[in-house]
Amino acid sequence: MLIAIPVFVLMGAILEKSRIAEDLLDTMGRSFGVLRGGLGISVVLVGALLAASTGIVGATVVAMGMIALPTMLRAGYNPAVASGIVCTAGTLGQIIPPSTLLIILADVMSNAYQQAQYEQGKFSVGQFFAAALLPGLLLVTLYLVYILILGALRPSAMPPAETGPGRPDWREVMAAIAPPVLLIFAVLGAILFGIATPTEAASVGAIGALLMAGRKIGINSRLILIGAAALIGLGLLAGAFPVRLQRSDTGAADWALGGVYAVLALTGLAAVGLALRAAIRDRILHDALNSTLTMTAMIFATILAAGVFSLVFVGLGGEARVAHLLDNLPGGPGGALLFVMIFVLGFFLDFVEISVIVLPLVAPSLIVMGHDPIWLGVLLAINLQTSFLTPPFGFSLFYLRAVAPGEISTGQIYRGVAPFIGVQAIGLALIWAMPFLATWLPRVLF
Repeated sequence: MLIAIPVFVLMGAILEKSRIAEDLLDTMGRSFGVLRGGLGISVVLVGALLAASTGIVGATVVAMGMIALPTMLRAGYNPAVASGIVCTAGTLGQIIPPSTLLIILADVMSNAYQQAQYEQGKFSVGQFFAAALLPGLLLVTLYLVYILILGALRPSAMPPAETGPGRPDWREVMAAIAPPVLLIFAVLGAILFGIATPTEAASVGAIGALLMAGRKIGINSRLILIGAAALIGLGLLAGAFPVRLQRSDTGAADWALGGVYAVLALTGLAAVGLALRAAIRDRILHDALNSTLTMTAMIFATILAAGVFSLVFVGLGGEARVAHLLDNLPGGPGGALLFVMIFVLGFFLDFVEISVIVLPLVAPSLIVMGHDPIWLGVLLAINLQTSFLTPPFGFSLFYLRAVAPGEISTGQIYRGVAPFIGVQAIGLALIWAMPFLATWLPRVLF
């Protein structure tokens, strides 16, 4: 399951380094800029698209902090409001699949589920992705509603923006939005409909990101489209009509179909080769691989160390003490969950340490108390997303501080994210009160 992490990280790093986010932000900003709060709306929508394309919070916050924040300030936006929008939109990469956090949580919750001695079956990353999809879109909707309300109540804080070269036509909008949307559908669709495992779908995403990067840096768009269509056609046809040329009863029709598959494979390979050469020439691949290695090493080093810690902690009886503590908290299962949610909010540890050190100790007890593991995992994922906004370990705040203009103070960044933490709390309360928001889609698909 965890093998998918470095491949998803590579996919996001390629998209970040090839500056595809800049095109998205520019196009969406010119589309919505004439509205009060229009730039804020475009930042949230681009944040959602980048979240589903990259899943990397730091990359998204830094990219939007460097591109969108100066634009918002030039348009007359209140610095605190602009900072809060950029920080919060960047954290969507934690809850909208594919997300490294969801993969880690799926592994942790699957182990906790078995440890709690329910049934022996595991649940998959695909179920977690499906469970997080509607809650993630709910959060995007809440952000947009808040921005629209704020724009109406405080027009001076979010004035309409000059749209520069003018509003884009539908062709320009589709050219900017269609590639990442198609990539999202290819990756998530393959997982949710059982066509591919998360690791296989991650490799599809990485190749798709490479083709998008090649198109962005000058490879003929028609060649890229033909190559992408060939690979998609190969995947669909080979799944529907598999050919085994090594079988003794292979007929002429099988050999002909095999020849078609070979032509499709070579066509796709040629497009990938062109994109790869261009990415190496422009050092996009070097930078992307470096980012992938750094992020993956950090995550897996923490997971390895957490495994050692958990074994020692359990061996010394710590797990029984945690279970005893949770069982004796006032409020029963709800009170125990509330206590864990407050602790998990990220005031003391960052999200990886919480996921692989704290949650394995408390999740089995919460499941034994009767909480649905899928619903519980989504609640924890949203809470961990909020942890990127809460000091002192709010990484989104640090990322933005590193790239924000000098006239924006750290206090303004903190004030800007405070209302969005409240919006997150509303979203969390809605999913707590209406568990079907997290459980309906996995139940239908799986």
